Amino acid sequence: MSHKKQQLYLVLSGIFIVNALLAEIIGVKIFSADALLGLPGNLTAGVLIWPVVFVTTDIINEYFGRAGVLRVSYLTVALILFAFVVIYATTKLPPAAFWLDVNKTDPQGRPFNIDFAYQSIFRQGLGIITGSITAFGIGQVLDATVFQALRRATKGRYVWLRATGSTLVSQLVDSFVVLYVAFYLFGNWTLDQVLGVANTNYWYKFAAAILLTPVLYLAHFLIDRYLGEEASTELQQEAVADASA
Repeated sequence: MSHKKQQLYLVLSGIFIVNALLAEIIGVKIFSADALLGLPGNLTAGVLIWPVVFVTTDIINEYFGRAGVLRVSYLTVALILFAFVVIYATTKLPPAAFWLDVNKTDPQGRPFNIDFAYQSIFRQGLGIITGSITAFGIGQVLDATVFQALRRATKGRYVWLRATGSTLVSQLVDSFVVLYVAFYLFGNWTLDQVLGVANTNYWYKFAAAILLTPVLYLAHFLIDRYLGEEASTELQQEAVADASA
């Protein structure tokens, strides 16, 4: 692989991994879509940056094929597991007395236990990590597979169709699985609450996939200029051949 191709894969992988990891960490917060956007329902905070992961997945798939997507996906799963092992270990560390003392009240003067708050937030993430890794693995395999199937069916035309189509199929599964495992099996949500938030999450992802289509074409344009037309075409042909093998 040429230097430019290696650099491209490195940058795309870095964007993918950072955003996937951040989404897992911040996913413990559920916020009101009505209060923020004037839309009905609730969303997980992690869903806000998942569209970046969608777009990056599709770009990697376009130039490095299904194998390229799965390679970085498996690496991401391993790094997320490592991050949460470290985070869980920190919740077990004995808190310093002065740290508890200087944070013993909130801004309104009410009693506050900062170590309990720390543990509550990050240990909640452990249920999410189980659900997320399950959903992430299923979703990425689906995304990569559907993307290449649509690519073959359209003979390489309609970038928007394979990118959007693969995202909509994979995220239909991901949106439900992650919440069901994290908050129903390992949490205290009812099934109706899981379905309600999953439904809102999915339609947010659906809208984001449509709205971010121009970003995908812009990325195509910039990458083609960076690699050069010949190298770009060769790389995309290799991706198609790899998926067909």
